[in-house]
Amino acid sequence: MSKQKQAELRKSVSPFATSNTRASVFQIINTIVPYFLLWFLAYQSIAVSIWLSLALSIVAAGFVVRTFIIFHDCTHMSFFQNKKANRILGTITGVITHFAFEKWKWSHSIHHATSSNLDKRGTGDVWVMTVDEYVAASFWGRLAYRLYRNPIVMFGLGPIYLFFVSNRFNRKGARRKERMNTYLINFSIALIYALLIWAIGWQAFLIVQLPILFVSGALGIWLFYVQHQFEDSYFENEEEWDYVKAAVDGSSYYKLPKIIQWLTGSIGFHHVHHLSPRVPNYNLEKAHESTPPLQKATTITLASSLKSIRFRLYDQSSKSFISFKEIKKYLKDKKPELKITTRASVQEE
Repeated sequence: MSKQKQAELRKSVSPFATSNTRASVFQIINTIVPYFLLWFLAYQSIAVSIWLSLALSIVAAGFVVRTFIIFHDCTHMSFFQNKKANRILGTITGVITHFAFEKWKWSHSIHHATSSNLDKRGTGDVWVMTVDEYVAASFWGRLAYRLYRNPIVMFGLGPIYLFFVSNRFNRKGARRKERMNTYLINFSIALIYALLIWAIGWQAFLIVQLPILFVSGALGIWLFYVQHQFEDSYFENEEEWDYVKAAVDGSSYYKLPKIIQWLTGSIGFHHVHHLSPRVPNYNLEKAHESTPPLQKATTITLASSLKSIRFRLYDQSSKSFISFKEIKKYLKDKKPELKITTRASVQEE
């Protein structure tokens, strides 16, 4: 795609990069209010059936994901036109979702600026190793990576680490505003937890809150993972990296059933979001439908997205992801200079 066409593509999306106060307020009402209602109903249902309470907690977790999308838009300053309003709502939704607003705003902005850039990995993204890096790595380096990419660790332990460790501490070098925001959100969460435990007891609190956190965390990690980890995703070194290509070819269009699309705030239109982060979530589908070139982005469905679980390493030769199984023969040789050319050639050998 020429620079002129790239400019035209970004220009065609710009009309959608405007927030609508009425739409934003309505989204707050139809997202956060139902979440609190479902939380209360899940608590009330404990006396009737633990399973009914669990079912309601799972539904509530879906609304936490939707709340996170509001939080996410606030970090891009796209949910409201007023920056202060974005920061206030972002901090409030940060308490609900257990994310530190200013901290995540910083790391996520880096993710957008470096997504699919092989020379600038490591901040705000999923850990990806190339084939050559993995083959050349030490035993402990490979073990750490395999554990990290294990579904049980990533989607099972990942939410626990994210909510109670990673999101609770400031990064090294954080500015005062960022640090104070993290402290405020941590204090608010601790206070709310203490009040709820005092009011309903720790057993009832855990029965409701733990499933909500675990399910919403696992779903959130899955969405973030799958939208950049598809077989022929775009990755390039700095000298070849291109922002528009990274957005359109390095982010998928996750075509989801309408109810799931609604709960996930249309974040499945991830290619649109990466092309123009200022487009609020309720305009993403409109931008996609109104821009034919964006409709050519890699489309994945619930069924096809499950294949991404086995995409572990990025092969720069074939420009695609491969599995750990396909790399075994190279580990035996321990010759970093050997490179995989295609999936078929590995199978033939």
